Amino acid sequence: MANASTGKIKWGILGTGGIAEKFAADLTHAENGELYAVGSRTKESATKFADKYSIPSIHGSYDDLVNNPDVDAIYVATPHPFHKENVLAALHAGKAVLCEKPMTVNAGELEELVATAREKNLFLMEAMWSRFLPSLVKVREWLDEGKIGEVKIVKAEFGFHIGWDPEGRLLNPALGGGALLDAGIYPVSFASMVFGPKPERVWTTAHIGETGVDEHFSIMLDYGEGKTASLHGGVRLHLPNDAYIHGTKGYIHIPQFLFADQATLHINGEEPVTFTDSRAEQGVSGYKFEAEEVGRALLEGKKESSVITLEESLDIIRLLDQVRAEWGLKYPFE
Repeated sequence: MANASTGKIKWGILGTGGIAEKFAADLTHAENGELYAVGSRTKESATKFADKYSIPSIHGSYDDLVNNPDVDAIYVATPHPFHKENVLAALHAGKAVLCEKPMTVNAGELEELVATAREKNLFLMEAMWSRFLPSLVKVREWLDEGKIGEVKIVKAEFGFHIGWDPEGRLLNPALGGGALLDAGIYPVSFASMVFGPKPERVWTTAHIGETGVDEHFSIMLDYGEGKTASLHGGVRLHLPNDAYIHGTKGYIHIPQFLFADQATLHINGEEPVTFTDSRAEQGVSGYKFEAEEVGRALLEGKKESSVITLEESLDIIRLLDQVRAEWGLKYPFE
């Protein structure tokens, strides 16, 4: 599976958009992975991407990429309505897959991908990159150690303003546009990280814009025993994008939690303690950490990550389906 001389996983990137660029740039810093191949819908696009990131193996189609016998793992970086088709192609070619979030647009599609991965005994993981950032790893350590006591309230939000582009991906229902799947999955996943993926009750509201997609939304999740999560997202609405975890002994504040280069622990009656991630000084955005998680799993013979399991990804997309059903929002291709 790994390169015998380097002990590194050989990666192929499927797609050459903005998120693929970020992953490619970060992969040069990964300890257990190397960028070996790229595939695009045209040879011209793949060649341009390969020249920029010094990629030796170039493919003018996705099928050629996934069938490259020297590639160990595929990073799927296409828009989410195409994830199912792309992931299935990679799995049927016998490749491990890291798929950009959300892994699919609905639970039915993801159930098919998970069943295929398990049938073929292949690794599959949703690329929830923020889970693996050092600051969020530290937050989980604080929670496991009971630093803030019993957690009762989570607050998280992610919103940005894209302007008015009705044909663009984020406002186009035919491309699975809207705030929930693009931005909202981050605060929902954050709440799942803290409380688990199965709330007892869900309340939600959204503003559906003139193109027919959700432009911003609010979700309240009740986990019982006084535990709640208040979550917000938007694609035409700037938000502070911080996250808070409140417990009976204090709270944790994560500024810009999606990018999480810092987290501060506030224990009642004590001086705050701040953890700072120095990755920016090394020129690392943070995508290398999810790549390294995949590398570790493959080198150890594992088929999924314990940090974000396939069952958790399934529960999260089922929750997003429930939320969209409350809004009456269905994509035209569903």
